[in-house]
Amino acid sequence: MITIKGPAIFLAQYMGEATPFDSLANLAQWAAGYGFAAVQIPADPRLIDLQQAATSQAYCDDLLDMLAGYGMQISELSTHLQGQLVAVHPAYDSLFDGFAPVAVRGNPPARTAWATEQLKLAAQASKRLGLRAHVTFSGALAWPYLYPWPQRPEGLIETAFDTLCTRWRPILDEFDAAGVDVCYELHPGEDLHDGITFERFLQGVEHHPRANILYDPSHMVLQQLDYLEFIDFYHARIKAFHVKDAEFRPNGRQGVYGGYSNWIDRAGRFRSLGDGQIDFRAIFSKMAQYDFPGWAVLEWECCLKHPQEGARQGAEFIREHIIVVAERAFDDFAGSGVNAAQIQQLLRLGGR
Repeated sequence: MITIKGPAIFLAQYMGEATPFDSLANLAQWAAGYGFAAVQIPADPRLIDLQQAATSQAYCDDLLDMLAGYGMQISELSTHLQGQLVAVHPAYDSLFDGFAPVAVRGNPPARTAWATEQLKLAAQASKRLGLRAHVTFSGALAWPYLYPWPQRPEGLIETAFDTLCTRWRPILDEFDAAGVDVCYELHPGEDLHDGITFERFLQGVEHHPRANILYDPSHMVLQQLDYLEFIDFYHARIKAFHVKDAEFRPNGRQGVYGGYSNWIDRAGRFRSLGDGQIDFRAIFSKMAQYDFPGWAVLEWECCLKHPQEGARQGAEFIREHIIVVAERAFDDFAGSGVNAAQIQQLLRLGGR
């Protein structure tokens, strides 16, 4: 059995212009002060030079040494924004252009090519950094047609997923060559947002061994999906874990869709760890049961609590929930110590 590693923290929501949020070194020192053991690093030039990390072992070694100086490791690299740009429906072109360099904005094919190259660089960077998993988004072509009204034309969803799989297959192959798993965060707004869509994608990429899951129960609460049974179904593909809380409190005026409300007014909203409804004791138990091999990573998104307070409390919350797994069965003391011959006798299998 494997003890989950942690606590770690996703840095995306903490980057900023003011110290200590203005550089990877400062963020690492800040996170270490709260008791985090690792950071999940967005592939953002303010924190990491992805091109350098993909091509220079010396750069990666220096990065790892710097983090080690603060007692920190890297849990995973993240390309959520780049993964989003692998597949963008035209309805969202102008909104998602801001995630891309100026040179490719307004040019969807060039933007997709840039995003694809970024993912391939992330595969090589992850390898040089000694990482086993990478976290990202799938992007979305079919999302605007989630609710079938007007009726979806026959073949629309199949064509969207065929295209998505075609775009991701060479990226998955690159990660396979690097020995790194691609972990898709199943997230509303992405074509991969639940078990059914992940299965559809998995079939389209011929059950590629590197196509895996970033498990985040908060997105399942907001979809009213059974987040515990999900682990039973997909544990073999869960290779990354965002520890994020949420609550869903529907009423006579709104439910899952939220009525276009702001986050603070939605029936389903994200909360800091311990403030929502998610049964993390059951989640961590299942993760231990199924030998989850990775890190428990705090992702802070809360419409109420201050982010630094969420980080401080989140580190302790994760530490308290990690199960240090047993090295032997609790009833070993009562073992009978019988040998194979005696078992045959006990079962009367000796020919009598």
